[in-house]
Amino acid sequence: MTSDLEAQLRAVSLRVTRPRLAVLATLRDHPHVDTDTVIELVRADLPSVSHQAVYDVLRALTDTGLIRRIQPAGATARYETRVRDNHHHVVCRGCGTIADVDCAVGHAPCLTASDDHGFVVEEAEVVYWGTCPDCVTKRSEGIS
Repeated sequence: MTSDLEAQLRAVSLRVTRPRLAVLATLRDHPHVDTDTVIELVRADLPSVSHQAVYDVLRALTDTGLIRRIQPAGATARYETRVRDNHHHVVCRGCGTIADVDCAVGHAPCLTASDDHGFVVEEAEVVYWGTCPDCVTKRSEGIS
């Protein structure tokens, strides 16, 4: 599995380093986590890695397209390794859990701009907001 991550880094002309491998592995195994969680998980394998090193790695991986930074309104930025497809997200208003949604279907919300103002539209971002099953269960059981 590490050789796949090494190949991904080399494909975008990034040097293979332990922090880069650790961040990629963390995001592969834990999609939609915030920076603090990435730091915590990476430090489980690399205790001496600095906050700044993780921030630098996240920026480099985002800039090269190996990871995607998402930030639903009112939420902290999260990161994922699922890139280069037009998937969307569903976000729980209760706990903030985020899950992938492969494709928006139906007529509303539409994914074709009624007036693109001459832009070449490359991607449509849709965020569905709701309540996850765990929060629904807690609510129905009267747990706060």
